[in-house]
Amino acid sequence: MTSVLVQPSDKLITIIGGSGFVGRHIVRALARRGYRIRVACRRPDLAGYLQPLGNTGQIMAVQANVRYPASLAAACEGAYAVINLTGVLHSAGAQSFDAVHVFGAEASAKAAKAARARVFIQMSAIGADAGSTAAYARSKAEGEKLARANFPGAIVLRPSIVFGPEDSFFNRFAEMARFSPFLPLIGGGETQFQPVFAGDVGEAVVRLIDAGEADGKTYELGGPEAFSFKQLMQFTLDTIGRSRALLPLPWGIAKVQAAIMGLLPNPMLTVDQVEMLRHDNVVSEEARREQRTLEGLGVVPQGIEGIVPGYLYRYRKAGQFTAPKGIPE
Repeated sequence: MTSVLVQPSDKLITIIGGSGFVGRHIVRALARRGYRIRVACRRPDLAGYLQPLGNTGQIMAVQANVRYPASLAAACEGAYAVINLTGVLHSAGAQSFDAVHVFGAEASAKAAKAARARVFIQMSAIGADAGSTAAYARSKAEGEKLARANFPGAIVLRPSIVFGPEDSFFNRFAEMARFSPFLPLIGGGETQFQPVFAGDVGEAVVRLIDAGEADGKTYELGGPEAFSFKQLMQFTLDTIGRSRALLPLPWGIAKVQAAIMGLLPNPMLTVDQVEMLRHDNVVSEEARREQRTLEGLGVVPQGIEGIVPGYLYRYRKAGQFTAPKGIPE
């Protein structure tokens, strides 16, 4: 990849947890604007793939862990803006929901405040709710609350399912379809989602930092169209050219299976995720009215049809040489 020719900025942006899936898209978007970027992560020695996203010396990975505030203080020193992306999909050991989503959000906001950063952005999720039956949703809501308590004007981003080449949604179910004779439709597959492209999330972050205003708002980020879980499973199958049964799975059975899977080191399904599936994962009408959306930030969201086939082709029987359903060979 060639270097990015941009006008360099003297503003430093610290991205806590920036070496993950969403982080690399935010790093790319910031690099294109010329910002200096400090990526705070647990294993900076494994984050070398971020370097080609910017010019020489523009991106620097440093060691930090949200469970150790002193490391965050060092990572945020001199930062114009701080973004906290840390999150886990299931709670286990030291990487628990409380440690990462709650304590981590509080520690990150405190570090940003101590560094006198102009902007602090806390990554959350649509579905964050203090009254939820899912510990994941409750911990995300608590993290939002503590971020705002410790950094006045903290901005919260709540995306729906984020998709992109390294995502854990389309890739996971496409992989499952290679070996399983069916894909499960938990609760019948009627839950609505509004998949948002990781690149659009990155662009939203850049626009908020460009504005330089700690507006204290909660932005809900979704793509141009909502789909049921069943529609997303069928889209995945059509894209990879495989015929599989879509098997409705009642809530009770799904919870039992999730409880068993939850005992594995990297479970495909947890009880928390089943609980989250009981509620639609889409941008609210209130956020639309108040322009707290991608469109409100001037970002035109990209749909799944133009992007997902470009990275799911590897799950087809003959890879890129197999045409997806509906396209002539």
